[in-house]
Amino acid sequence: MQSSGHRLRDVEQHQPLLSGGEEEVAASRVWFIQDSCGMVCAFMTWFLVLYAEFVVNFVMLLPSKSFWYSLINGVAFNFLAVLALTSHLRTMLTDPGAVPKGNATKEYMESLQLKPGEVIYKCPKCCSIKPERAHHCSICKRCIRKMDHHCPWVNNCVGENNQRFFVLFTMYIASISLHALCLSGFHFFTCVKVQWNECSDFSPPVAVMLMIFLCLEALLFLTFTAVMFGTQIHSICNDETEIERLKNEKPTWERRVRWEGMKAVFGGPPSLLWFNPFAGLRLRVLMVRARKNGAEFSV
Repeated sequence: MQSSGHRLRDVEQHQPLLSGGEEEVAASRVWFIQDSCGMVCAFMTWFLVLYAEFVVNFVMLLPSKSFWYSLINGVAFNFLAVLALTSHLRTMLTDPGAVPKGNATKEYMESLQLKPGEVIYKCPKCCSIKPERAHHCSICKRCIRKMDHHCPWVNNCVGENNQRFFVLFTMYIASISLHALCLSGFHFFTCVKVQWNECSDFSPPVAVMLMIFLCLEALLFLTFTAVMFGTQIHSICNDETEIERLKNEKPTWERRVRWEGMKAVFGGPPSLLWFNPFAGLRLRVLMVRARKNGAEFSV
């Protein structure tokens, strides 16, 4: 006798829960969670990154006497910051893999043409047919495919459709945090040997306070995002979400481990596109379909 997980997978193969047209709309629509805590955390993320850009550019790099030092570090830091903020937006505004609400109707159940003994699951909270590996998020108020966790810093769930962008977000935040710490250490070391007035256009007490806060911020962000990045890569390589690991769920699906898992999440064989948060973004199509289909909000 087949397990319920295998029977559910059979049902999904016979009748996909999302048709091709619905999948295309889900991928192109604007998705935004109206959660006050998440919106505050997302705003704080942008504020802290922009604060780091201000200190790095106007306190440390522009007053520097070395043109090439300022140019190379300025281009590198700002480029990584743009990639980090773009990854954050893509994570926040991408449908993580929400299952359609209220599709567990009698008519739809009959259209599945279930065989005797085949089992499907219904979520009592959002009245939807629950695919394998989907979990209900109480904040998004939806069942999310391959839900890893809900992250308030991106104001969204991390799931099947946006995990790639979340991994890029943690990687680029960790990169600019490490870069900011290195620049701050070098700037402190340089300014100790000369007059502080020659190191910055700001007064010494203001410059020191700005840089101390930047170091604390960078150290905190580096620790948090480096741990999250490592956790996400481990989960992808083992084809196991954080929820499945915490619940100690035994896999009833065929695992795609290591490079197969990475290729499934990032799309295709290894290439520079893996590191590009702009990949697949069709802004004109998104705007047209957003006007036509409307944005989806979750309160």
